[in-house]
Amino acid sequence: MANQSSIAPSVGSPSRLESDDWVLGRNVSVGQVARHAQRAAAAECTVLISGETGTGKELWGRLIHQRGARANKPFIPVNCAALTVTLAESQMFGHERGSFTGAAGRSLGVFRAAEGGTVFLDEVGEMPLELQPKLLRVLQEREVTPVGSAQPVGVDVQILAATNRDLEQDVAEGRFREDLYYRLNMVELRVPPLRDRVEDIPEFIEFFSRRFSERYGRPLWKPDAEMLKRFCEYPWPGNVRQLSHVIEQSYVLDCSPNLPHVEPPSHVDATLPFMDLSRLRLAAIQQALATTRGHKGRAARLLGVHANTLTRMLAQMEEEQAGSSTSWRADRRLRRSKPR
Repeated sequence: MANQSSIAPSVGSPSRLESDDWVLGRNVSVGQVARHAQRAAAAECTVLISGETGTGKELWGRLIHQRGARANKPFIPVNCAALTVTLAESQMFGHERGSFTGAAGRSLGVFRAAEGGTVFLDEVGEMPLELQPKLLRVLQEREVTPVGSAQPVGVDVQILAATNRDLEQDVAEGRFREDLYYRLNMVELRVPPLRDRVEDIPEFIEFFSRRFSERYGRPLWKPDAEMLKRFCEYPWPGNVRQLSHVIEQSYVLDCSPNLPHVEPPSHVDATLPFMDLSRLRLAAIQQALATTRGHKGRAARLLGVHANTLTRMLAQMEEEQAGSSTSWRADRRLRRSKPR
């Protein structure tokens, strides 16, 4: 994993991950994530993996586990969003027989069951506040106290956590403990969304096409130049997982893949062409921002201008449109209010 060419084993390579995993691609940012993941695997340290839904955060967790000294030990994923306050402590740390009503036997809990291996805390930002101090103690002391026991028990596990939330914002708003955040964030891997790694889309298409061609016994689908262009221009809000589902659906239905329908933004004037240069400029900027889902840097590239130039244009138009019922400021508020 020291160089980008070794980050993502080619399809069919005996060294690649299990069949349910994804190739990782050759994007520069992904290459940096991979190098940091390799170091974290060697150090067996706590890792926080952040990124949007569908970017493959659990894949990165499994990769760290498989590349480290714990590869032959258990890898136990935990969905923190599904934990309930009343049962979470027992699920995570175990319990002794008779410690509560219904505890007919002894339970190890997640951390002791993963002894020597890895615990992957998926969506750690959704963990109940009541459980967070207990997780902090596991990180600090490397021990758990089962429900109904007065004696802590030492555990030897590597802890990996993943989130699609802004934990710094959650800390500021009191939804997540600051000390726990810094303990989890010894190494942070920020997985970029698919729209920021367009150069990887052709590789993903080939990878998923080969996988599903073999799975469903159908001819291999290869996109023509126009279809590939459409795939690369689509914003992929569901990221790599969504791309996988689109291609798999085509094999299930035995048809060419269809991109999800994208509604044109309601605030873009559809009466082009017109002669007013200010309106033309406004429409071009609005359409560029709509295409890039509000990302100014990518919108500037589409428009062929520097990002600083686009920022000045936005500020100028905002001043010109101030006070208008259809002002650019109102358009920006509308765009910001839409979920990404």
